Amino acid sequence: MDKVNGKLTVYFEEPFWVGVFERIEDGKLSVAKATFGAEPKDYEVQEYIQKYYFSLKFSPAVETIVKDIKRNPKRMQREAKKQMLETGIGTKSQQALKLQQEQNRQEHKERSRKKKEAEEQRMFELKQQKKREKHKGH
Repeated sequence: MDKVNGKLTVYFEEPFWVGVFERIEDGKLSVAKATFGAEPKDYEVQEYIQKYYFSLKFSPAVETIVKDIKRNPKRMQREAKKQMLETGIGTKSQQALKLQQEQNRQEHKERSRKKKEAEEQRMFELKQQKKREKHKGH
C-alpha cells in the first residue's frame, strides 16, 4: 500500500495569510498554495481543508527524499512547536510552486497567442470581405 504524507503550513506573506499544502506521494513532492486573506482560525483552516482539499490544484511533482522513521509522540510535539516558530516553506516546496507558476504562465501565453491569432484572422477576413464588396460595385 502506498503511503501519502501531507503537511499544511500557514504563514503571513504580506499582505495575506497563506497556506501551503505539501503532499509527498511515491517519493515525489507536489505543492498547492491557498490564500486566506485575514488570519484564519483553526476551525476555518479545518473547514477549508474539508471543503477544498480535493479541488486544490497541486504543482507538478518534484523528486524528494522521504525518511520513513518511527517517532516518539513527545518528539513530534516538540518538532511541531519548533516548526510553529519557523516561517515560510521549504526550498523543495518553493521549487514546486515555481514550476507550477511557470506552467500557468506558459498556458496563459498559449491562450493569449491563440486569441490574438484568431482576432488577426477575423480582421483579415473582414478586410477581404470589404474588398470584395468594393470591387462588386464596379
